[in-house]
Amino acid sequence: MKVLVTDYAWKSLRIEQEILDCVGVSLVVAETGSEDEFVQLAVDVDGILTCWKRVSERVIRNAPRCQAIARYGIGLDNIDVEYATKMGIVVTNVPAYCVEEVSDHAMALLLSLARKVTFYDRAIKSGSYDLQAGTPLHRISGQTLGIVGFGKIGRAVYRKARGFGLKVIFYDSIVVQLGKEDDVAQVSFKDLLKRSDYISIHAPLTPETRHLFNLEAFRQMKPTAFVINAARGELIDANGLLRALDEGLIAGAGLDVLPKEPPDLADPLVRHPKAIITPHAAFNSEESVEELQRTAASQMADILSGKLPQFVVNPDVLKQSNLRAALRAR
Repeated sequence: MKVLVTDYAWKSLRIEQEILDCVGVSLVVAETGSEDEFVQLAVDVDGILTCWKRVSERVIRNAPRCQAIARYGIGLDNIDVEYATKMGIVVTNVPAYCVEEVSDHAMALLLSLARKVTFYDRAIKSGSYDLQAGTPLHRISGQTLGIVGFGKIGRAVYRKARGFGLKVIFYDSIVVQLGKEDDVAQVSFKDLLKRSDYISIHAPLTPETRHLFNLEAFRQMKPTAFVINAARGELIDANGLLRALDEGLIAGAGLDVLPKEPPDLADPLVRHPKAIITPHAAFNSEESVEELQRTAASQMADILSGKLPQFVVNPDVLKQSNLRAALRAR
């Protein structure tokens, strides 16, 4: 059996190959990352492992033997899950591998924006040592953090933000069950925009959330507020954000993700003095990447050896008569 790897962001595939060797599977690694290449390589593979590259209907349609598509990560916006389900293919993800890393990164961006850490560092390295250049600064404790998307990562940000004395509110498209110990309130999106001094985005990318943060949203925020995005680039309308920064509608932005990655380094948003940009690095640690590789590869190995994997994102497929994998219960 063979598994196509569309892309990966770590040094080697040693871990995946060791796991898949145990069930007689070899890896086919894409070189260009183009859809045309995926279509060509998918013809005789039994599974697809993908990180950020798109696994489209066209790719899936040309993979008649494919039993499973495994996402290296949490979000599924790069996989046509609906079409995969229609074709009887199991789709898996890794739902909790980088919760601590991404929430740490979101807080790091918040703190850097609030305390002007990056601003001062850039100024000093350009030859200006001036305390007053970054003022006014305000105390973080007592300010309000709005979290958009209150899943595992959003809750981890809440837990860490409370340690800095931030008041926390959140918006989620579904009603979230809170515990008695949770000192946090679910509010409307409009209310969150109006009240927050910082907004940290942790929502999935869907047709409904694409460009959730647009020019109109920024106009409803405080001019002293900051927006932080460590989720998906398309959640923010980049043109709207650029205009909001230029016109002083908001104070700044911390972005780990962008609509186009890698971006054009001449992009005015990337070079904007009020923006901190990191290269989709929030998920990254030695521990999280190894967990990601092991979990994604183990689920693929389970499916190809007839076992039910732990994290199936399209469970309806398991009841379909055209299910390609011959799975037995754990």
